Amino acid sequence: MRALIQRVERASVEVDGREVGTCGAGYLVLLGVGPTDTEDVAGRMWEKVRKLRICADEDGRTNLSLVDVGGSLLVVSQFTLYADARRGNRPSFTGAAPADVADRLYGLFCDLAERDLGTGRVGRGAFGAHMRVSLVNDGPFTVMLDSEELGL
Repeated sequence: MRALIQRVERASVEVDGREVGTCGAGYLVLLGVGPTDTEDVAGRMWEKVRKLRICADEDGRTNLSLVDVGGSLLVVSQFTLYADARRGNRPSFTGAAPADVADRLYGLFCDLAERDLGTGRVGRGAFGAHMRVSLVNDGPFTVMLDSEELGL
């Protein structure tokens, strides 16, 4: 599982000109699912995101987590995080999980976030849809997490 986390002032996602998900100050998480990912990996990835200390404290240091600051979250499915561009100029996406697996684990990740943060603080994209994502980056501050590299 791969999570590209952007600290944002706000973010939103639209499908067919209609806003389907939004968040205020917190994180925009672009989430990709790999073919060997499991429910356990999704749970451990959520725990890593939840505890990641990339929010500023009163001294401006990145010492606080999303939970510490009462931040919100927008999670957007992003199979292209598994792009392989080692050969040629057109990336391959065969490293991403099949849609049914990815949709289930993306949903689980979002459900875990809602359990911990509350449903009013977690926005979702629309799995498999063509989405327009807008954000106001805070920093900018962007972190890439890969479950394989993290040993999750």
